[in-house]
This record gives sequence, C-alpha cells and structure tokens, in this order.
Amino acid sequence: MKDAVVIKSYQNGINLIMREDVPFEQVIEELAAKLSGSRSFFGNADVALSYEGRRLESVQELALVDVIRKSSDLKLICIVGKDEETNRRYIKAIQKVQQKLPLGSEGQLHKGSLKNREVLETDSSIIILGDVYPGSAVMSPGNIIVLGGLYGEAYAGTDSSEGAEGAYVAALEMEPERLKIGDFKYKSKDRQTKWGIRSKVQPKIAHLKNDKIVMEPLTKEILDTF
Repeated sequence: MKDAVVIKSYQNGINLIMREDVPFEQVIEELAAKLSGSRSFFGNADVALSYEGRRLESVQELALVDVIRKSSDLKLICIVGKDEETNRRYIKAIQKVQQKLPLGSEGQLHKGSLKNREVLETDSSIIILGDVYPGSAVMSPGNIIVLGGLYGEAYAGTDSSEGAEGAYVAALEMEPERLKIGDFKYKSKDRQTKWGIRSKVQPKIAHLKNDKIVMEPLTKEILDTF
C-alpha cells in the first residue's frame, strides 16, 4: 500500500508529497506518526513548508502547520509554492528577515488571513501567515511581512517618533489596494491583476528610496541593504 504522504527534506525546508485519492484526515494521521517517529532526525530547525499532490483549502494548510508543530520541534517560517527557483530565492530572503524580526514575541506573528474588512494594528513589526484580502488592512510601526498575498491595505513605519526610514513591506504576492510607508504613498503604474490567481509567485518588497516608495523583487541582496 502506498504512503498517504511522503516527507522530503532539503536545505531550509521540507516538502510533503500527498496522495490525492485518500481522505485528508489519513494524510494528517500518517504525517503526525512519521514526524513523531523522526523527531530527533528533523531537530528544531527553522524551515519553510511546501507541498504537492493535492490542492488544499486554507483551513487544511493550517491543519498541516498545526500537526507539524505538535508532532515535531520544527519551527515553520512560511508555506511556499512548488516552484523550486522561487522557493530558494524566498527562503534565502526570509533568512535575512529572521535576523531582523525574531519570532519569539507572540505579538509579531499573526496566524491566518485577514478578510471581511478586518484591520490588524500592532505595536511592533509583524509577520502574517496568510493573505490580506481586499478591504482588509494591516498597520505596523515597523515592517510588515505577508507570507501569502497582499491584496488589501498595508501601512508600515506608522510611528512618527521612529520614522519610516528602513521600514518595508514584503509579500509573496504583492497586489495591494493601498500601500503606505510613513507619510509616503505608493502609486502603482500597473493595473492590478485579479487577486487570488497565482500563475507564478513573485515575492516583492516595497521600501523607501529617494523619498518615494519603490517595489522590487525580494532577494537576499536587496535585504542586505537594510
């Protein structure tokens, strides 16, 4: 009998290959058993999670995250797409982000998407494990990192006493309705594509340069300049 899920590990990440012809609950149970039995092998590394073999709803993705955290000592940074080139580029970039934004504080990590016009306002830099849907907004005195799609509003560097210099907004897919860093507003020259359709994930970062917001591909080299 074929495995319901196969775990493949690679540098800075794990990939789950799941069968589509079995109940999702069976995948979860088998994954929990395999991770528990290999707890010492995987250790407590910071990893990115990718998967293939079946399409998952957001609640199922969160179920994967939950079982990995309960059945292992791994620390998940993000869920990334199947495209290996994009994965490598984003993982390298997020390593630099981790140095600037440790996940030790509960207030710095928001699990789940912002939808139905939700507004999340924090007193520190924030990582969002999910999407920011149209009509919803996130506000931070520091940096904003969206490990999903930014389709709503983002306001970074909002603390006037700290200033906006060095603040940035980063996302796996960047299609914001509104984006502001400090007192500077981003003006897009391109017409937005329909949010939610991800033919190819293109991580991007928005930051200040010469008193205006610029948006660039998210790379380790770009983050090294901050």
